[in-house]
Amino acid sequence: MSKTTFQQKTKLMAKLFDSGCNTEKKLQQLDMESILKIPGITIPDMALIIELQKETKANKLFSYLGGGTDEQSGT
Repeated sequence: MSKTTFQQKTKLMAKLFDSGCNTEKKLQQLDMESILKIPGITIPDMALIIELQKETKANKLFSYLGGGTDEQSGT
């Protein structure tokens, strides 16, 4: 997957917030049916939502949004 810019990430987050998805829990609960109901959603947005879900679950969302990496393992 190509590098996503911070601007692309924030635009998607605005779409998510506008649709009522404003917490990590709500983000994790999004399924494909719910994602498709978000106004203006695109296929690249869908891929980015999956990335956001993955990074949130791994507690690395801030690093992901900032473009950094956190290579610490959770062991």
